[in-house]
Amino acid sequence: MTDLELAHALAEQAGKVALAIRAAGLIEGKPLGAAGDRAVNAFLVPAIAQHRPDDGLLSEEEKDDSARLDKSRVWIVDPVDGTREYGEEREDWAVHIGLAIDGVAHTGAVALPGLGLVLTSDGASREDHAPTGKIVVSRSRPPAEAERVATALGMELVGMGSAGAKAMAVVRGEADAYLHSGGQYEWDNCAPVAVAQAHGLHCSRIDGSPLIYNRADVSLPDLLICRPELAEDILGAARQG
Repeated sequence: MTDLELAHALAEQAGKVALAIRAAGLIEGKPLGAAGDRAVNAFLVPAIAQHRPDDGLLSEEEKDDSARLDKSRVWIVDPVDGTREYGEEREDWAVHIGLAIDGVAHTGAVALPGLGLVLTSDGASREDHAPTGKIVVSRSRPPAEAERVATALGMELVGMGSAGAKAMAVVRGEADAYLHSGGQYEWDNCAPVAVAQAHGLHCSRIDGSPLIYNRADVSLPDLLICRPELAEDILGAARQG
């Protein structure tokens, strides 16, 4: 399999694992989120090791191995992104399978199992969507930068669950931008960024600097994914304050 085929297969099958655990109806709430995370990770880690034994791995649910820092190719995965939404039996959660090459988000697949979708970095489903005037943000803590952007550009803030769900809302044309600040890690956005870039979207930190992966410090606290024609205005408005 190519990297893209592998990423797609892993994301799709991981989503099925998570859905099966939830459908059993034997665990609820936070314990369900934790169980789903662990089970999906237990599937992904050996699968990646078997198909790409020479590559590095960074997973939210796996003890970090510093050997990855010497690797050019590193798989960066989030088994269940949005465990709260998953545990609440919502649809806005995701599975992230990303591959960073030389620090750049290169290949990605984001599964939205609740919607029966897997979006990938092949760009084959790329479409031109009409502007919506919407910015997707955290359900519980919309960033001040997003509020400034919405005020300055006359846009509407829409709360949504996981990072992957929000990023894919922009890819799918349901929103014009996804803006986040206040804390994320590489596994939260590597796969979504790979997919978004392949669909022609702007992806950067909110100061406009590039997103760099496979670092010793895996914190990547802020992110902008948006329609390319809006990037300059959004970045400018976000910096005001």
